[in-house]
Amino acid sequence: MADGKKRDDYTVEMHDLGKSGKGYDQPINSPRPVGPAPMSSAANNPVLPVLSYCGSSILMTVTNKYVLSGFGFNLNFFLLCVQSVICVVAIQMCKSSGIISYRDFNSDEARKWFPVSLLLIGMIFTSTKALQFLSIPVYTIFKNLTIILIAYGEVLWFGGTVTGMALFSFGLMVLSSVIAAWADIQHALQNYGHSETEASAKVSSLNAGYMWMLINCLCSAAYVLGMRKRIKVTNFKDFDTMFYNNVLSIPILLVASLLFENWSSANIEINFPPLQRNRIVLAMIFSGLSTVFISYTSAWCVRVTSSTTYSMVGALNKLPIALSGLIFFDAPVTIPSVSAIGVGFVSGIVYALAKVKQSSAPKTGVLPTTAQPMSASSQSARDSFKS
Repeated sequence: MADGKKRDDYTVEMHDLGKSGKGYDQPINSPRPVGPAPMSSAANNPVLPVLSYCGSSILMTVTNKYVLSGFGFNLNFFLLCVQSVICVVAIQMCKSSGIISYRDFNSDEARKWFPVSLLLIGMIFTSTKALQFLSIPVYTIFKNLTIILIAYGEVLWFGGTVTGMALFSFGLMVLSSVIAAWADIQHALQNYGHSETEASAKVSSLNAGYMWMLINCLCSAAYVLGMRKRIKVTNFKDFDTMFYNNVLSIPILLVASLLFENWSSANIEINFPPLQRNRIVLAMIFSGLSTVFISYTSAWCVRVTSSTTYSMVGALNKLPIALSGLIFFDAPVTIPSVSAIGVGFVSGIVYALAKVKQSSAPKTGVLPTTAQPMSASSQSARDSFKS
């Protein structure tokens, strides 16, 4: 999880990692040791973290869609519990290997962070329900509406501002969502129009997806805004947030799965049919690992490039994610659906440019040496694909 703080300065500091203690006596422009140079150069090349972040985002969305809609899967709480367990095991192994570091579990910090974990569970659960009923392109387009809620939540609770350019991008986001919904309903009526019962069932399924998508946008906005406030209290970093989110989620998800989901042998057979069982289990494991990949690559991307570049990458990344639904699944390819993807893509670009313009504008009454905190609306670009 991104901690909502800019790390542009960290790029400079990373150049010193390959130096030994003897390096202090060397002049600044002296050549680096031959051994670690290729590794350091590759790690600080901005192309690799950007591609890694885009790939992990697509991997998580596609694998979740595959599990949730391919074979009538309905054990959503169990899927989320498996993902959390895999994430905790993976980052604990990385910590034991010295690759990453984060705080040990502390009950007082867990109590402070628990409300945020509840919001995260609500966000991810509603996203899985929305993906169950909606295609990936429509899901991706509607996800943009979360940015609007976060921006105005920031205005209400943190004294934020919305520029005219950002307002224009919000209009494009709403327009793309209307086009996507209209295209979905038209496609359903055209393909199932010969049977009134089938057409009605398909439209009802889409309406359920839109309802879950609306709840997901509300939960996502509440999670991002709530996390911003709690991070100030706990001073959590990337992997601290990931560790506590997943550790606190496991018991809740496990109890919810046992209480509210059908664990009869017949339903297990439906969720894990013998012929596809191995593929479904493998997809669940991949979806769990992809949460680790997204958290790591997002932090890597911001460190090597900048938070501004990261927000642009997040906007551009919506296009390949939407296209993955057209390539890997049976999402309808029509002029309205493609137009909705295009308008949604442009809205993301306009919003990212609006944030760049806003951050570069001179701030009256503020000393140049005063550090400016990242707004929740900017941070939403980091958190928009973690569901």
